[in-house]
Amino acid sequence: MPKKPEQKTYREHPSSDQRITDTLRENYMPYAMSVIVSRAIPELDGFKPSHRKLLFTMYKKGLLNGNRTKSANIVGETMKLNPHGDQAIYETMVRLTRGNESLLTPFVDSKGNFGKVYSRDMAYAAARYTEAKLDGICTELFRDIDCNAVDFIDNYDGTMQEPTLLPTTFPNILVSANTGIAVGMASNFCGFNLHETCRTAIECIKNPEHDLLSTLPAPDFSTGGEIVFDEDEMRRIYASGRGSFKVRAKWQYIKKENIIEVTEIPYTTTIEAIIDKLADLIKTGKIREISDVRDETDLSGLKIAIDLKRGVDPDKLMTKLMKMTPLMDSFACNFNVLIGGMPKVLGVRELLEEWTSWRTESIRRRVAYDLKKKQEKLHLLQGLSKILLDIDRAIAIIRETEEDAEVVPNLMIGFGIDEAQADFIADIRLRHINKEYILKRLQETSELEAEIKRLQDILGSAAKIRAIIIKELEAVIKKYPAPRRSEIVHAHEVETYDENEHIEDYPVLVFLTREGYFKKITPQSFRMGSEHKLKEGDEVVWQLETTNKTEIIFLTDKQQAYKARLHDFDDCKASVLGDFLPQKLGMDEGETPVFAFLPDDYKGTLVVVFENGKAARFSLESFETKQNRRRLTGAYSDKARAVAFFLAGDEEEITLFSSANRALTFSVGALDVKATRSTQGVQAMVLRGKHTITRACRMEDAGLVDNGRYRCRTIPSIGAILRDEDLPETQLTLS
Repeated sequence: MPKKPEQKTYREHPSSDQRITDTLRENYMPYAMSVIVSRAIPELDGFKPSHRKLLFTMYKKGLLNGNRTKSANIVGETMKLNPHGDQAIYETMVRLTRGNESLLTPFVDSKGNFGKVYSRDMAYAAARYTEAKLDGICTELFRDIDCNAVDFIDNYDGTMQEPTLLPTTFPNILVSANTGIAVGMASNFCGFNLHETCRTAIECIKNPEHDLLSTLPAPDFSTGGEIVFDEDEMRRIYASGRGSFKVRAKWQYIKKENIIEVTEIPYTTTIEAIIDKLADLIKTGKIREISDVRDETDLSGLKIAIDLKRGVDPDKLMTKLMKMTPLMDSFACNFNVLIGGMPKVLGVRELLEEWTSWRTESIRRRVAYDLKKKQEKLHLLQGLSKILLDIDRAIAIIRETEEDAEVVPNLMIGFGIDEAQADFIADIRLRHINKEYILKRLQETSELEAEIKRLQDILGSAAKIRAIIIKELEAVIKKYPAPRRSEIVHAHEVETYDENEHIEDYPVLVFLTREGYFKKITPQSFRMGSEHKLKEGDEVVWQLETTNKTEIIFLTDKQQAYKARLHDFDDCKASVLGDFLPQKLGMDEGETPVFAFLPDDYKGTLVVVFENGKAARFSLESFETKQNRRRLTGAYSDKARAVAFFLAGDEEEITLFSSANRALTFSVGALDVKATRSTQGVQAMVLRGKHTITRACRMEDAGLVDNGRYRCRTIPSIGAILRDEDLPETQLTLS
């Protein structure tokens, strides 16, 4: 038989082995750095690379002063700089447009449907249907672009050059809202008013200790709304670049129609999110004051109409809705910006300092560029002045030179000028070789010398460069109107909604059945009819008298706890089945409640008796949470089936019954209180063989003739055999 070929393994060559950490470092790290540096985090000009490439493309297409063109044309041209799909580029453009209203200071003058930032479902039209050009404010972005103010680099295929930054004359990093998620970090800038930002930059240049809040009182948003101003928190955000503040909707009450009209909403939410939340609250019965909600947004702007029921106080309702819906939302600031290619989280003052430093260098480069151009021009005019004394000689030299290539060298020799000057003179048109033309040109010499001296003085004076920055910022304030859109309301003036204050409190009786049905009944209703309606085979296993404001916790057979408040349940009668808890509380499939208790101030203890004879005791504080969590996993140990639960103190006694017809009564104080709910407890009753605990109850409910017989001083204990009079009754059968 032929010999089988040897089977090759994957690692045939030792050189193919590679550590996973090395693979991640070599492959994932370059990707992560690319996302951070070249995609998600804005730079000092306030733009991400995708924004900058799009705007520069529009500038090169002459769209700063020209007419609008189809968006599809812009997207196609931008692909020469931005190696992404047309849809991604168009989405970038949409956000920069005036029509979308994402930015306080939009950079694209748009025509057509570009959607709205405040609407999730109002989609923008395709690029072939819309038109755009650069907005007037873009003059401030490209004023120095051709004056060597910023560096240029090759595009991705080396066929074009693009700027690394745009030389903005105002701190756009603060003016434009911007958000981005990179790898392991993120950035989230709120917008600030253009005039307030420019004024603050001016004051900080004049006085580094300037109080920012005096000129930059709070952020501003294109969607308006009201900023809930907390001075301490705002100062922390300005200082650290991190923190959050609240923004709430603006509304008005139309008394004649009994409706509330919401006309401005927080920047972080949408019309649809608000309406969906309102509909959910109405459906679940948590809001009963509203009869209808409509989206009436049209060409005139945003509007959400809320129809009220008769007798509803609109102010109290809106205070409640601000708490329960996105009509009031938080904006989380994370001022993460790229400085020299390195991500840094900076406060407002630091951002302005970095921008001022960068802008200073841009102006220095622009002035140096202008200086060089004027020096070159002066040099040419100085050469021209030398032929003024003998124009005829210059003409003769040119006429007598036989070869074209010798004209410039002969002029250089004849007048003692350099090549550049000679080349300039040689290119003068024949009609201009007259004294009048030459004298007019030479008159520029003194002006140029004065201008060169002025530019040299600027380069040598940091104060003069700062003055130029201030002058440009003041020009922006004067030229571009920017009224504040978001009003500022102080936190102490805002009425907060306290749920407990708006809940009616009254006595109630609560009942839990074995099948998981829950009833909340007023005492008056229960007196009128106390016969419970139950499913066949179901029975009431727990009942208590309490009040409507009380918190309640349900434990299930899947070791989970569900927290609720009794006012979440509707009042009912004994003659109805009640609320089915697995559905009402959103329990897992097949999960059933087995016990309920009222935690009150969470100071008591819970005792759990398990089938294996163990008993665990832990503090109710373990159920207390800082967040409003509705479900807690690991409510008690899952090592054995739980037989019974008790809210009990040290002096109370519990009686256990086993399948071996034994009983044991012990004091709750014998059980140590544990801090964790998952404790398995200690052995209370010693069980032999396959015997288990069949029942556990409080001693007074055990129905034993002589409780002392079964009481033990210490645990664990085997207990005592039940006497005949304590044995459970057995049903007689016919033989």
